[in-house]
Formats: sequence, structure tokens, C-alpha cells
Amino acid sequence: MSDAATTRSRHRWLGRLGPALGLAAVWALFAALVGPTFWGWENQRLMLLQTAIVGTAAVGATIVIISGGIDLSVGSAIALGTVVVALLLNAGMPEFAAAAGGVLAGALVGLVIGAFVTGRVVLPRLLGRIALSPFIVTLAMWGALRGLAKGLGDNRPVYVDGQPALLDLMRNTGTGLGAVAAPGVWIMVAVAVLAALGLRHTRFGRHVFAVGSNEQTARLCGVRIERTKLLIYAFASACAGLAAVLQFAYLGQGDPTTAEGYELKVIAAVVIGGASLTGGEGSVLGTLIGAFIMTVVDNGCTKLGLENWVQEIVTGGIILTAVFIDRLRHRAR
Repeated sequence: MSDAATTRSRHRWLGRLGPALGLAAVWALFAALVGPTFWGWENQRLMLLQTAIVGTAAVGATIVIISGGIDLSVGSAIALGTVVVALLLNAGMPEFAAAAGGVLAGALVGLVIGAFVTGRVVLPRLLGRIALSPFIVTLAMWGALRGLAKGLGDNRPVYVDGQPALLDLMRNTGTGLGAVAAPGVWIMVAVAVLAALGLRHTRFGRHVFAVGSNEQTARLCGVRIERTKLLIYAFASACAGLAAVLQFAYLGQGDPTTAEGYELKVIAAVVIGGASLTGGEGSVLGTLIGAFIMTVVDNGCTKLGLENWVQEIVTGGIILTAVFIDRLRHRAR
């Protein structure tokens, strides 16, 4: 093997192992500083539960970022989804149908985003097809979806009568898999496994990486760019819709003001997990590790009695470090 190939292989393995090594280092640091209240089993279950919502949404965002896109509307989509689920339950819909409605609402949001990003929006004929930047489209949707959620909820939380079984999704139980983690955590794992298998073993997954690596080359190779991007954003927002179901289960109500700042947490999880903001690189497993790293930092800082502003500074430093390492990897290549 040539020196260049050896170097590439070394950097590839570093990119894969880096997030896991970072998680181990951060976890060990807080375990040493805090003690049994941190590394005890109950706290591990709590941290898994705290990761479920952001982790589920981050699985979809991983595919968007691998394709070279971005989604700043995740938090607003989650808020809208919680309101939709609550309204459907109050309208007498079965709980499964209400949950499906929240996921469907997210998928529709993704189709709208994809339509603007690909230029497949119905416009006057003279204007032709106009594709917009994902940053601009999702920034606009960030405000529009939050406003829609507030409008549907009449500017207040949407309460649900009784105790729907959906609330059990975010409750630890003492039997079966629930003895290890809450059902919401296993939902996150299932979505992550499906997404990882799809990226690795399907034509759609290969197209996602191709679009993110070089869109023009992918087009010349026969990849249907517009359709691929529509599917990418639809899937990503459906994951946000599923995260909204989990958020509803956690809150017990629809809240148009919830999940503020979640878009940054989701993007941070993907970047910390080794994905490149320039596209063409990333993994679902790395994203879940990135999401858990942020949870460990928040949990550990809280147990040390540190205030929120300290946690935010530490998280920002971790994000900058992850991006810096990504830049170094690209320079080395």
C-alpha cells in the first residue's frame, strides 16, 4: 500500500473512531469529577431518554448534511408536530393515528422545503424554475412553522384530556426492553438502524453521498438530483415529526413554543459525529454519538452545579473543535 493510501486509510479510521473516543473521554471526565451519581445506571437511563428527541431528529438531519444541505427548521417542525398530535387527540382520533398525523405533518413540511430547494414550485411560466438555497428556505420555514404552530394552538399550549398511552413512550419501565431504556429510546435506535442501512445498502443512499460529494458529477452520472433532494428533505422532516411525537410524550401537551434552539442541537450532533458541512461525509452512528456527547456534557455540568451559560460555552467549544478537526482532515487529504 502506498504512503498516500496509508494516510487516507488512517484519516478515515480517525474520522470513524474520533466521535467514540471523544464520548469516552467526556464520559470518563465527568464520571471522575461527579462520582456515582453520574455513572450510576439510573443516570445512564436518564441520559438516554434526554438524547431520544434530539437524536431522532438528528438522524434525518444527517442525510440532509451528507447531501450538502442544511435544515434550520427542525425545532419549529417539532413544535408544530406536538400541536398537531394534541389537536388530533382532542378531535377523537385514535392515538396511533394522531402520532401518524404528527409524522405526516413533518413529511409534508419536508416536501415543501424540497420543492423550494429543487425549484419544483408552481410559478408563473415566465419565471421558470427557480431553485433556492436550503439555508434561506429552511430559515424562512423556521419562522413560518413556528407561527403556524402558534396559530393552530391559539398562542397557548394545547392540553389533552386524560393520560394518553403515548405518554408511556418517554417513561422508563421495569420490564422487558423498558428496563434498559424508555420506548422512545428504542424508537430512536430503530430509526437510526433503518437510516444507516438505507445509506449503506440502497441506491438512494449512494445517491445521497454522490449529491453531497459533487452534485454536477452526480447529475452527469444519471442521478435524479431533484427527486433525490425531495426524498431527503421529506425523510428528514418525517424524523422531525417522529421527534415531535416523542416531545409530546415528554411534555404531555402540544406546545408551540417548545424545541426552541433544537435546530442548533441537531446540527451540532451531526457535526460532532463526524459529518462535514460541505457534504459527502457523515454517518448515523456518529450522529447518535454526537447527540449523546452533548447530553453527557449537559448532565455532567448540571450535576457539578454549573450554570447553563457554562454548559453553553462548553458545548460551543466542542462544536468548534469538531469543525476544526474536520477542516484538518480535509486539508490532509
